[in-house]
Amino acid sequence: MKLKLRKKEILLILVVLIIQTVVFIIAGINKSYIHMDEAYSLGLASYNKVNIQQNQDFYNTWHSKEYYEDYLSVNENEIGNYKPVYENQKNDVHPPLYYLLLRIAMGLHLDSYSKWPGIILNIIIYIFISIFMYLIIKKLLEKDNKCTEKSAILTLVSSLTLASINNAMYIRMYALATLNILITTYLHLKLLDAEEKNYRLLLLIGIFALIGSLTHYYYLFYLGILSIMFIVKYIKEKKYTELTKYILTIFLAAIASLIIFPYSIKHIFFGYRGKGALSNLINISEALKHIIVYTLIIDVDAFNNTLFIILFFALGIAIYKKIKKYKNVNEKNKYIKYIAIPTFFYTILAAISSPWLELRYIMPVCSLLFVLALYLIMQLLNNLVKQKTVNRILLVICILVIIMPFIANKVINIVIGKDFRSEQESSYSSKAEIVQKLKNEINIPINIFPKVQEIPIDNILLFLKNFRIEPEVIYSNKQDITKFIKNNANLPALYLLKSDNDRFLDEILLFAILNQSYIAKDIECNEENIKSIMSNKDISNGIIIFINDVQENENIVNTIKQALNLENTTYLKRLNMCDVYLIN
Repeated sequence: MKLKLRKKEILLILVVLIIQTVVFIIAGINKSYIHMDEAYSLGLASYNKVNIQQNQDFYNTWHSKEYYEDYLSVNENEIGNYKPVYENQKNDVHPPLYYLLLRIAMGLHLDSYSKWPGIILNIIIYIFISIFMYLIIKKLLEKDNKCTEKSAILTLVSSLTLASINNAMYIRMYALATLNILITTYLHLKLLDAEEKNYRLLLLIGIFALIGSLTHYYYLFYLGILSIMFIVKYIKEKKYTELTKYILTIFLAAIASLIIFPYSIKHIFFGYRGKGALSNLINISEALKHIIVYTLIIDVDAFNNTLFIILFFALGIAIYKKIKKYKNVNEKNKYIKYIAIPTFFYTILAAISSPWLELRYIMPVCSLLFVLALYLIMQLLNNLVKQKTVNRILLVICILVIIMPFIANKVINIVIGKDFRSEQESSYSSKAEIVQKLKNEINIPINIFPKVQEIPIDNILLFLKNFRIEPEVIYSNKQDITKFIKNNANLPALYLLKSDNDRFLDEILLFAILNQSYIAKDIECNEENIKSIMSNKDISNGIIIFINDVQENENIVNTIKQALNLENTTYLKRLNMCDVYLIN
């Protein structure tokens, strides 16, 4: 009987892993661009400097695509040289473990950029994430009917949320941080069941506390809360021997972490990122704004736009049970608080301290948030309806989560308007004009948007223009510009860059495609300078122009046309911090 159950579990887990891996591979195929921080990941793992822009010859000279590819790839003559992994992290703001793994993965594709080493690394990590998610959920539901099937279904659905797909596709350390948190959680749940002879568990807890601290500093939020809970538990139960062993385990892990990477202290307490996080934690008004925004982010990404539906459903059940005076007959689950409390506090602390209001900082706990919400529903329903009905409702919610992005996209098309969303941007050339057009034509009342974190309404409108409920790091809205650059890689490219708005790494992938490009830093855009830069360049088929923010785009474009005797302008794309034009 046990053997059959074990075989059934293995089969269910394999099905989950196969489905999620197929989805991740499809997402990877469709990933058409990289974020600035993904470029940083590749460079920090392989280059001899933190940023390619630190090169003395970077600005105001012509470069080939290989110059930029060198930052995004490992060259054959760099095999075996892992010094940049440590040195770059020492000079940056993160610990080094993920970059070591990424560097090993990048060694499988030499001399040119590829998205696949980072994606495949994350897909492998996500196999283990799902295994530990299953084990954690099974612990939670071990006394429930159909425990194995429920655990497998919840594991699968949690791996197919937008947050999970983003996590798998985002070439950063957050998938590894997710795995560390899940393993740490599972080991602590096992520790609750352990007898006094728990040295093996403590050793594993210490090892993964070390690994987690060398992956991402936000892991310490989770570990810190979980450790406090166990310390309080041992004190209450007067298990002072267990308390001593546990504290010693965490202490030795901390010492080992600092021996391996002592620069953590500088990063956390004296680095600009650490200081910013600490200041956010004590600023109440900013903290509240962060929490509001992150609630919306969690709804869209961790729950595929179903969080408020689930919460209203749970509230309705709770009110109904209160009115009908149903007694709570659920057995107390000894595991739940050791999952829920660290997850809740991690979410709050990460949301408040995050330098930007973005999904990535809470990705490590998104799956736990999802499972906890559905566990709440199951507990509320348990003594209200039959177990078969509970299972059916759970299945309906899971199906809704899977299909909700498709439904939401249909609604967005109707509300914003298909014609407006698909309109080409050739009739206006600056962000201000795009915003004005949006304000005039968008169908949604502007005043419904919360003015939090001083987010300009202009930025929200720009976001809405191409908004879809989909994994954001796939960059489907940049497929067109990437394809255009590939098809026109022989055209010379000029980037007129103002250094006070310098996010060049957001566009480095395009420059790793272009055969020849020039980054003109803080130059006066006049005919003499343009002629000097473009001398001896073949512009018979035109030139690609990048202009970053806070510049007079129209004047710059006209100056270039006059200097080079060109007539036509085509507006190609609005990127994160710059506009792209074809002038011919």
